[in-house]
Amino acid sequence: MISMGIGAACGQRPERLKDVFKDAFWVGTALNAGQVAGEDPRAVEIVDMHFNSITPENILKWEAVHPEPGRYDFEVADAFVAFGEKRDMFMVGHTLVWHSQTPRWVFRDASGNLADRETLLARMREHIMTVTGRYRGRIHGWDVVNEAVEEDGSPRNSLWRQIIGDDYIQKAFEYAHEADPGAELYYNDYTLWKPDKVAGVVRLVRDLQSKGVRIDAVGMQGHWGMDYPPLDEAEAAIRAFSELGVRVMVTELDVNVLPNPDWTGIADVAANYQFDTKYNPYPEALSDSMHQELAGRYADFFRLFMKYNEVISRVTFWGVHDGQSWLNHWPIRGRTNYPLLFDRDLQPKPAFHEVIGTVRK
Repeated sequence: MISMGIGAACGQRPERLKDVFKDAFWVGTALNAGQVAGEDPRAVEIVDMHFNSITPENILKWEAVHPEPGRYDFEVADAFVAFGEKRDMFMVGHTLVWHSQTPRWVFRDASGNLADRETLLARMREHIMTVTGRYRGRIHGWDVVNEAVEEDGSPRNSLWRQIIGDDYIQKAFEYAHEADPGAELYYNDYTLWKPDKVAGVVRLVRDLQSKGVRIDAVGMQGHWGMDYPPLDEAEAAIRAFSELGVRVMVTELDVNVLPNPDWTGIADVAANYQFDTKYNPYPEALSDSMHQELAGRYADFFRLFMKYNEVISRVTFWGVHDGQSWLNHWPIRGRTNYPLLFDRDLQPKPAFHEVIGTVRK
């Protein structure tokens, strides 16, 4: 990765995010298949103007590129990489090993029973070598393992772990490094501000390091809200990871402005609640007061990121504009959320200007 250190960013066009933060960290966004295919040209204009890094929202997940045994589909993934190369962007591959959005066949034998350790390891290696190897020297970093730690810091007992054992994470990182020795390798997870979970990821990284396994950064998923995470706990997490000698990346950043039932900040894609109008208070537009609150919240986060920009190498938003955000349909379908810096008309919101102001002021 190109080194990005501390410094004031006052380019010729300071209203462009990538210019404002050019001396601090990469500013990225997630792209969906339609945007890569040119079906959302106005969103692509925003990407071209403001971002210098891209991550595929779903394009490179196992179910998308390897839906059946022996069959790969790289059409959209190839378009994603071509999109980034045309614009000289820092590209992240997301994700190689995850308990979700992985086809059922991966974990089963011909009789429908759970596969054995050697079979699953062979499938993992073949998948990683094929996918990562295809983009060797082109995709710059990979989310190798995603969401493998529980909220209490214990290992998630996914089918990967049940069948292979605790060393499945080590194997995934080793295979990814074998497939592309020049690519950066990341562990990525949500709620990486809760002390117990942070401690669990610290243990994981230390274990990999003790075995000589390459890991370059921890991705802190930024699926955050108006009242979580506490800033002091987010800061403590950044410090804890940086003390391991790895970089920190703020990934999947969006700020949820809607209330959720029994909410603990967990960004588990399996969460699903019944629609109720009380959980959709802004169906037509966000109130002016909430716009200002959201702007202040984003400013708080970016002041924190700037404070630690010697260790934070990338900040990636999970989407280009509010209209495409996954939070419109998760964890309750059919709501109207406003979590990003650009609205449904693809105009910058007050939060955008406050983010710019964290450097400009």
